[in-house]
Amino acid sequence: MEKLSHKRILIIGSSGAGKSTLSRILARKWNLPLIHLDAIFWNAGWVPTPKPIFHEKIKKHLEKDEWIIDGNFDSTLELRAKYADLIIFLDFPNILCTYRVLKRAFIYRGKTRPDMAPGCAEKIDFPFAKWVWRFPKDARPGIVEVLREVRNADICILRGPQEVKGFLETAP
Repeated sequence: MEKLSHKRILIIGSSGAGKSTLSRILARKWNLPLIHLDAIFWNAGWVPTPKPIFHEKIKKHLEKDEWIIDGNFDSTLELRAKYADLIIFLDFPNILCTYRVLKRAFIYRGKTRPDMAPGCAEKIDFPFAKWVWRFPKDARPGIVEVLREVRNADICILRGPQEVKGFLETAP
């Protein structure tokens, strides 16, 4: 069996792209600890953690030897990228991500997803749906810019579910 050379993996992309699903699969496959940024940022009742505290919590995780971290939070992307040795960007079409977010909201309505903080029942509102829809125009350019500057990590851009499937089939 091929030895895994990556021990600090960052998974980024739009909501609905499948970051949490992929991160769970890879954490099991590669036996790495998994950190969901949503679970660190949100508190019960969808109360956000103040940014300075959130950044400190992230930094403590980043300093560990091994991890998979999934999530967006553009305010910390550059910092997280500096610690990663593999960055997987799920660069999916907004129509697919929007559909998946709506489907997820239906499946988990009134319940908390496994990758979310306790007390944060699944919900969808117009600003969030708009953010997902506009992700390619509003958030993607900033991600691409950060990735252009990365020198310490391998970067893997997957553009759809078939590419994720191929990645999983060929990953050690």
